[in-house]
Amino acid sequence: MSQLNESPIITVERRKAVTIIVSSVIIALALGVGLTKVGTGFATRAGNGITVTGSAKTTASADNVVWTLSVNLSSPTVAAAVKKVDSDVAALSGYLTSGGIAADALTLGPVSTYANEEYVNGNATGRTLSYRAQRDVTVRTKDVQLVSKLSQGIGELLQTGINVNNYGPQYYISNLPELRPQLMSEAMQDAKFRAESMTKAVGGSLGALVNVKAGPIQITTPDSTMTSDYGSYDTSTIEKTVSATVSVTFNTN
Repeated sequence: MSQLNESPIITVERRKAVTIIVSSVIIALALGVGLTKVGTGFATRAGNGITVTGSAKTTASADNVVWTLSVNLSSPTVAAAVKKVDSDVAALSGYLTSGGIAADALTLGPVSTYANEEYVNGNATGRTLSYRAQRDVTVRTKDVQLVSKLSQGIGELLQTGINVNNYGPQYYISNLPELRPQLMSEAMQDAKFRAESMTKAVGGSLGALVNVKAGPIQITTPDSTMTSDYGSYDTSTIEKTVSATVSVTFNTN
């Protein structure tokens, strides 16, 4: 009897409340089902594949060397600076050729000159203090041991008053094109072995190859752990370590 006497306003409010409750239940169920499907998808993708990194390395000896030396000095006049540079370059070339470097293995760069201007409180006064001249001498040869020996003994030449900047020999390997595919193959084998070991440990088996991503070649000093995202090429030593990595994805069963 009391229900028949309820006001229209209360009835409308009750209907709104019921509608809101029903809508909330529907939304919650829909979200629950959706999240369950999403979670199942992630688990499937993660459970059906494995990604491993394989690596390989070898040792190599440089068979090419580039050694750049620079003679530079300053004098009150351009002519005096150039004359002195030419004299020192001749002495440097004599040291190299008498030490066993072939004359055609030497490359003499052009003579460059510039003025050393006077500055006071950061401002140029317009006065030239001296003139500097410079010339490079570059050695290119396959006799890496000879260059190593001469670079270590160049101090004797410097003691005579020759002004030489020694940037140090740069040692290179010429068989990198042959080493690269060999190392990539060994890195792939290493990756497969790791993937098989991991899947076998959990009772699974390895499936088909899905994806391969090769990393850059790293050429470093022996026993170095340094790497670069874009690859590295250390030229400071004759003996080197060459390494390669691959990232490989396999299906699993």
